[in-house]
Amino acid sequence: MAGLERLRRRTDFLRIAAGRRKWVTPSLILQTLPQDETARGSEGIGVGFTASRRVGNAVTRNRARRRLRAAAAAVMTDHAARGFDYVLVARLETPRRKYQALLADLEDALRHLGTWR
Repeated sequence: MAGLERLRRRTDFLRIAAGRRKWVTPSLILQTLPQDETARGSEGIGVGFTASRRVGNAVTRNRARRRLRAAAAAVMTDHAARGFDYVLVARLETPRRKYQALLADLEDALRHLGTWR
């Protein structure tokens, strides 16, 4: 995921969720917030991935996260606005949705949130 910085700390996920900027598509939920300069000095793109138990068992959740990582690497490196943190939340459809539809959902979410470049 060249150009994308992984978010791993719970505080980052909670901060982005508290920003209440999100877009829901059939296969994912995209949450975004401008980066917190005090936490990290980079002006890159921070991306975190999560899947709750509602998505399925551990194997299904891992598959959903892998698909979200692949979609983020394909779309966000070229089209996501710099200086923002993003969280991609898996939904029930994420593991079984066609890959091209997953990419289209991510592009649609970026456009609706105003972070498409």
